[in-house]
Amino acid sequence: MKLVLAMMKHETNTFSPIVTDWARFEAWGLYRDQAAIEAYAKTNMPLSVYLKLAQEYGAEVVLPIAAEAPPSGIVTADAYRRLTDPILEAVQAGCDGCLLDLHGAMVAAGTDDGEGTLLEKIRAIAPDLPIAVTLDLHCNLTPKMVGNCTALIGYKTYPHVDMDVVAERVGRVVMDVIAGRREAPAMALRQLPLLSQTLCQGTDDEPMKSAIAACNAEEAAGLPCASVFGGFAMADIVHAGASVITVGDDQAQADAAADRIAATVWDARDGHVYKHRDLGETVAKAKQEAAKNLGGPVILLDHADNCGSGGTQDVMMVIAEVLRQGLEDVAVGAVWDPEAVQAMQKAGIGATVTLELGGRSDMPALGLKGRPLKLTGRVRTITDGEWTVQGPMYNGYRVKMGPTAVFEVDGCMQIVVVSHHHEPWDTGVFRSVGIQPEFKRFLLLKSRIHYRAGFAPLAKATFTLDGEGVTTSDNSIIPYRNLRHPIYPLDRINDWTA
Repeated sequence: MKLVLAMMKHETNTFSPIVTDWARFEAWGLYRDQAAIEAYAKTNMPLSVYLKLAQEYGAEVVLPIAAEAPPSGIVTADAYRRLTDPILEAVQAGCDGCLLDLHGAMVAAGTDDGEGTLLEKIRAIAPDLPIAVTLDLHCNLTPKMVGNCTALIGYKTYPHVDMDVVAERVGRVVMDVIAGRREAPAMALRQLPLLSQTLCQGTDDEPMKSAIAACNAEEAAGLPCASVFGGFAMADIVHAGASVITVGDDQAQADAAADRIAATVWDARDGHVYKHRDLGETVAKAKQEAAKNLGGPVILLDHADNCGSGGTQDVMMVIAEVLRQGLEDVAVGAVWDPEAVQAMQKAGIGATVTLELGGRSDMPALGLKGRPLKLTGRVRTITDGEWTVQGPMYNGYRVKMGPTAVFEVDGCMQIVVVSHHHEPWDTGVFRSVGIQPEFKRFLLLKSRIHYRAGFAPLAKATFTLDGEGVTTSDNSIIPYRNLRHPIYPLDRINDWTA
């Protein structure tokens, strides 16, 4: 038995000004062949599970590419070709099955459906090839994805701490097909007219908690795989939005389960709409909460500038308000500003410097201009920005934030400044630069939900701060042109059935 394994992951924010080229994939983590095996074999990610399954089944493995880039703008045509060509060439060389770790929200120049186009090309080469696919919970699922694989599944957790679990489930289904132990399964897709907001998709919270419970109940009752996707609202494409996919032993089983799960999601549609709050008032409430001496940090979420959804990570609006209101003992993770890092490297540790920090990115899709914040402070730490994740999400993965420095302002705020975009979903973003987050009064994180993977055990209270950025949680201000209609909540829809 010969298997082709591969990873190709990118969550594309079509409103983001950040260019997603080949260099962006190289900076985050791009591996080939044996280097890819070594990079992922000891992680809790799908490729690690696929490698173990291959060993269990005595299969030869070809792993031509494992590539991921942080969420950002549309993937260039050159980068897309260089990502997909190695996979297609490996399949063309001959194999018995293909196990893929994809995202499900890749938009590239020339295709609004990066994953579906790849799968369609694989099918054109090998029409009967068994193909397993894992997808992110924020996948914008398309008929092309479903129609060109054998079985697919999505993460059931956000933060994504179950990547290995879902890969095991879908991988075994397809490996049994390859080995002749079972027939190819049936799948049922339900696309809901629902544009869910990412900030409302945490799986420990309603409404996603009940949707995931419905999937788990179907699997416990014997369904091979069941997934609900919140979707990714920051992609201006026809298929953006929530969806359900089931993998059944037969079509009737898959259809019935898909209808039940989809009804659960639709009935809770109001819960997928984020309710906004005044920034100044929320910061003031957080300050009052911290004054209660809670014995641990209060978390402040600058969610509209979350690079984990394509944000520029250099919008200073929330940081400015926190400083204006005089919050003390704040650690910020993190601001993207390579030029500021270079200035601090030149000045050296301990030096006092004045910086025009952040604000280097204009966001023309939303009519926003970059506005730097002039600050004077001390260079506290300088590092290479590399560290290994110890927490539950991406455990074992080597993070590369690029040259990194800590900028301390007025003794009240320590700002981690990075050269590569990185969402703070693990405490390593602070510990790697000498900051102990559990002893801070406030942790200001440019994140939405992924922060929970590493920081939820530390948090004594959490406040979402509504600033500016291309990951805004207000879908009504986003200038959609290609999105399908009618879709809730942009359009008032009361009646819908699968």
